[in-house]
Amino acid sequence: MAAALAAAIVVTMVTLAIAVAPPFALVDRVGLVLFGLAIAAVLALLGRCRITADAAGLTLVNPLRTRRLAWAEVVGVAMGEGEPWPTLDLADGSTVSAMGIQRSDGERARQALAELRVLVRERGEAPDPEPGT
Repeated sequence: MAAALAAAIVVTMVTLAIAVAPPFALVDRVGLVLFGLAIAAVLALLGRCRITADAAGLTLVNPLRTRRLAWAEVVGVAMGEGEPWPTLDLADGSTVSAMGIQRSDGERARQALAELRVLVRERGEAPDPEPGT
């Protein structure tokens, strides 16, 4: 969706730069195209967000940073009411945003969050000690 919207914005801005009334100078037209490209770049950064799980851990791809986490580092997943994306609670006491799950995705986001919580519960925590030990 982000790529399609970015392409539509660039095409619209180029068309607008060509069709704009004559009082606009060349620098104004170039500015319109550059503005469209800047918006497209932001959309491309937002569109790359994802969370990938494998046997060794999680890979979080956020707009400007990719972070690899081992399962032992992740102790919990929280997504409070009204928050746009979940945060992962890490073993060192810090948190990291997981922008690959967006609340605005509705049911798909709820399902992805539930799956992530199951994975963290199964792989991220040390097993509970046996009673009596």
